[in-house]
Amino acid sequence: MRRVALLLALLSPMAALAQDHAGTPATQTIAVPTVSTDATLAQLLTEALEARPELRQVEAQAQAAQERIPQAGALPDPVLQLGIQNDGFGELMIGKMEGSYYSIMASQGVPFPGKRALRTEVARLGAAVVSAQVSRTRLTIEAEVRRTYLDLLMTRERLGLLDRLDALWKQSADLARIRYETGDGAQSDLLRAQLELNRIRQRRVALTAEERTRVETLNRLSGRPLEDALPTTTRVRDLGVPELGDVTSAEKDALARSPELAGGRTSIAQAQKQVALARREKLPDFTVSAGVMPRGGDFPPMWQANVGITLPVFAGSKQNRAVAESRAQAEATTRATETVEQVLRLRVRERHTAMTALRETVTLYRNGLLMQSAATAESTLTQYRVGRASFASVLEANSGILRDEEDFLRTLIEAQRIAIAQTEVSLEPVASIAAGAVGSGGMPGAGSAPAAAAGGAAASSGAPGAAPSSSSSMSGM
Repeated sequence: MRRVALLLALLSPMAALAQDHAGTPATQTIAVPTVSTDATLAQLLTEALEARPELRQVEAQAQAAQERIPQAGALPDPVLQLGIQNDGFGELMIGKMEGSYYSIMASQGVPFPGKRALRTEVARLGAAVVSAQVSRTRLTIEAEVRRTYLDLLMTRERLGLLDRLDALWKQSADLARIRYETGDGAQSDLLRAQLELNRIRQRRVALTAEERTRVETLNRLSGRPLEDALPTTTRVRDLGVPELGDVTSAEKDALARSPELAGGRTSIAQAQKQVALARREKLPDFTVSAGVMPRGGDFPPMWQANVGITLPVFAGSKQNRAVAESRAQAEATTRATETVEQVLRLRVRERHTAMTALRETVTLYRNGLLMQSAATAESTLTQYRVGRASFASVLEANSGILRDEEDFLRTLIEAQRIAIAQTEVSLEPVASIAAGAVGSGGMPGAGSAPAAAAGGAAASSGAPGAAPSSSSSMSGM
């Protein structure tokens, strides 16, 4: 009876794992819970946009660019000249000699018609390019907060898995001890179970430190005190697979919202205006001046008025080169913008392809793989209890069920990261899921978990548009 009771208790963690997924709907394609609907995340995003100095910095730069617009179209400052003309060096002859006088003269440079308007337009378009950087910074800040929040959720989910794994290994150790005491099992089985329990304790320390780092990072991103607690209620396993919409609509959306593309298109217009301005710079500018010359005494004052004109005699080495330079810059800007558009279209399709694969992977996990893994572990323990399976088989079964659990969670995280990249209109490539983004992770205390799992986790962390994820695999710690 004792063994039966122990076996029932032993199977409870696996039953709990199976129930978690039995109550989880199959793959959802619309109106699914996503991290974007999390109230805590929404508050963090609001605070981040209010507090991040990076955003204030680019906004100040945009304001500076706006201030350059009126400067570009303004006339040159007028020049006021005060002078005196005197006959001889012996004494001041003003009022005594006809040719002696004071002079007061003002002059004003006047660019050739059309130049000021073109300069203003070039500056205005330059300001629009800087404004696009504000949009990019906002999108980047939001994406950074979302990704870090996902990292925090994943770390806490792993801590939960660690708790269940700890319970599973404690019960496995109890069973190994009973079999050893009754002479049915080897001492090495008991020692191995105790070894795995110690490894779990070691990894719990690392995960706890990682969780603290995630919280501090989020607090920094949101402008909160670093030591503030950050409770969360969302569980990764409850998240659905986001819907990206059809490819055509997603492409249109990306092309319309991309700050890089908007900036590139504006830069093309600016470069074209710059070419027109360079051509007009070959035309002469004018200088208009006027002055009065009081002569004192009985002499009436004199006056003068002048019009000067610049002579572009060095146009071959200056203005003409400027035109050629502007044309080359316009060509470069056009090609760069074409590249951005091509990359944007590619990234949209990459994300859709990856999301389709992730959705199918989640379906496999929810509709069978997780349940099969739990059933395998349950059967192996039963066989071990009656001496028909080795403890190595138990080790492998425990490894499999919890490795599958973590891979399932990581698949959901990857799907969320792709959705974040879509919202961010990221130009970063999608991480290769075939390289191990899903389905290859290892687990703490999993004993025979493949060493390559850590590499798979690293590959999965390279989410599109994301800074490299710090959500390391538990097995890699």
